[in-house]
Amino acid sequence: MKEIRYIWAINEALKEEMERDEDVVLIGEDVGIPGGAFGASRGLYDRFGPERVIDTPISEAGIMGLAAGAAACGLRPIVEIMFMDFMTICMDGIVNQIAKMRYMFGSQYTVPIVIRTPAGGGLNAGPQHSQSLEAWFAHVPGLKVVMPGTPYDVKGLLKSAIRDDNPVIVVENKTLHALKGPIPEQEYLVPIGKADIKKQGTDVTVVATSRMVHEALKAADILGQENINIEVIDLLSISPWDKETVLNSVAKTHRLVIAHEAVKSFGVGAEISAVVAEEIMEELDAAIMRVGAPFVPIPFSLEKAYLPNADDVIKAVKRTLERTF
Repeated sequence: MKEIRYIWAINEALKEEMERDEDVVLIGEDVGIPGGAFGASRGLYDRFGPERVIDTPISEAGIMGLAAGAAACGLRPIVEIMFMDFMTICMDGIVNQIAKMRYMFGSQYTVPIVIRTPAGGGLNAGPQHSQSLEAWFAHVPGLKVVMPGTPYDVKGLLKSAIRDDNPVIVVENKTLHALKGPIPEQEYLVPIGKADIKKQGTDVTVVATSRMVHEALKAADILGQENINIEVIDLLSISPWDKETVLNSVAKTHRLVIAHEAVKSFGVGAEISAVVAEEIMEELDAAIMRVGAPFVPIPFSLEKAYLPNADDVIKAVKRTLERTF
């Protein structure tokens, strides 16, 4: 094992997959000589050249059209959208074209497109550069959406996404780019659609995504001092999501808290909550609690107060323990 930052784990995954398959190409704004907005593609232009590391004009709609055509013609494009907020500019290409192409044409060709995009707050980048919009894309049939929260998971999931014959959106919380963690020296993959139990527990199941996994683990340490033993599940993939792992955990603990950075309203947590209530309502001993951001644009000056954290997870856990049916 070796210690590596999250952003360099992304870089390693890109390099290894481009070396493995000459059809893999990287497309986006500043991905070439500058090395990407956050440095994820640093060194790849020198290694693979301008035909495989393609700097584009500032036109997200054009980038997505290029990726769709390239995939239909046999390439495996990796697109970098600098901020997830900018996905709004290319929604037609993603939602109306890429997500539906394989289905509409009867699988006559595949659509192996990966869209990497940094998301979330924490850098005081303001309301137009800090959103978590993953629920939009999880709602669209034909798209896979993953949210790795550690260097190990981002490398393994990104490699799996690049090898997938369907479009995959890889959502990276910007605050995690500097996070260090262990990864194996040898090659490995993390499967899409499989959650990871980061901490075993018996009292409450906490299902979390991306940055909130780390906040849930902080909460677990604090709650442990009060003899409250929570189980922390890193969902990793939100579409498809690992229903079996979540349902089995809830059947064990009989309580559920769901935590994500995106606004709580109409979010991923609502879907998980609904499925649990529909399928194993009899296993619940208390109301399901959700942790998420308030339903307002992300403020610049009050961002720290806006973003959900470990304290919010602790409050939700205690509330579900208090509110027994």
